[in-house]
Amino acid sequence: MRLYMHAVGALVIVKNLLTSPSDMSLSGHEMTVYQNVLKHAAPLSLNLMAVKITNRPDDFCGWCEELIDVCRNRVNFDLLDDDQLKPLKKLGDILAAGISISRLRMATIAPWPFYVEFIKGQSEVQALEERTRLLNYTAKLNETSLASMIEDDRLAYAGKHGNNHDPLVYDFDVQWFGSTKAAKAFHQLLANNAELFDQALANIPLQGEVTRDEYDAFVTAYSEAFASIDEKAPLVPATRLLAMRRPDQFVVLTSAKLSEYSQGLEIKLGGAKPFASYWTGLILTVRQMHWWRSSEPEDQQELFYWQHRAILLDMFLYADDSMAQKSNYLKLLNKPKRTSAGSTTKRMRRSKESAEALVDRVLLSEELPDFVKAQRLSIISQVQGGKSIDEVISLIKKIFG
Repeated sequence: MRLYMHAVGALVIVKNLLTSPSDMSLSGHEMTVYQNVLKHAAPLSLNLMAVKITNRPDDFCGWCEELIDVCRNRVNFDLLDDDQLKPLKKLGDILAAGISISRLRMATIAPWPFYVEFIKGQSEVQALEERTRLLNYTAKLNETSLASMIEDDRLAYAGKHGNNHDPLVYDFDVQWFGSTKAAKAFHQLLANNAELFDQALANIPLQGEVTRDEYDAFVTAYSEAFASIDEKAPLVPATRLLAMRRPDQFVVLTSAKLSEYSQGLEIKLGGAKPFASYWTGLILTVRQMHWWRSSEPEDQQELFYWQHRAILLDMFLYADDSMAQKSNYLKLLNKPKRTSAGSTTKRMRRSKESAEALVDRVLLSEELPDFVKAQRLSIISQVQGGKSIDEVISLIKKIFG
């Protein structure tokens, strides 16, 4: 009898949790999320009932966060049937989208202090330190043109990770904020005619508020670059270039983010005129938000956030606890080194210019001993042949240390 009463009590708690959003003030998109949650939770009701639930948030975002934790961390997977795994995953995805939508809705009315505290609160799960290193690196790249950059820098700016991004130089995942690796025509132009993108970006000033005319001039030149190879200009890579040049003015989009930003901010993105909707829908909406319109702060940390306040809107989107560990930088950093000359690990040769630039950046470190720096030419030769800088320096330390 006691076990039966416990089960009934658990069922009541789960039912109360699942029905609590009906008493909340939800947007149309949040209501759609809620209805989809109920639909996909139905075949999992007995499994959810077995989970101890003590927290019943009174806001929709907190409700989604509680329920997604139940689905991903607290439900007993050993008791799940195979045909329940798919609806459970779908339920988690719906809740993740719900969190993003709710947070973006919150961002529309958030003042600057709330924006700052939210970014700080997300710093660990969203790998803010690594993102900061990326933004500081690309800021320096704005001092030169895409056409004159070494290939690795050009790809870092454009958002495409490669195995040649040596973690001693690129101590960040270049694909934070948005990857462009699937944009084949974009990377064809970037590799062969990068000066066309330089001409487009020249219309975007490095200081001051970017105007619609300046943005339209960029779009025209950017579109003409793709017309030269009979391709349609894609929006997503353009937003990456714009946000790297002016992270205070532009937001990076990806295919997945189109939907989240559209629903969370209740705007229209994409469609027949994607570049126009990006400006009128997203950028002008962001510019109306209290935190974006805030005056320049004196605090140095807050100043960094302010100088990157548009691109950091990305951090309002949902990220799970494993996101930071999926960094391509960490994967390369922790990649096992070759143990024999007969290793079949594929290596890509670098140009002498590229090898010199990367090695010289690393040798600027005061932590490296002089005997390592004295081997500059040897290090360049080895790196040019395809070895990582870390690999070569480690070998030199073993020989001469």
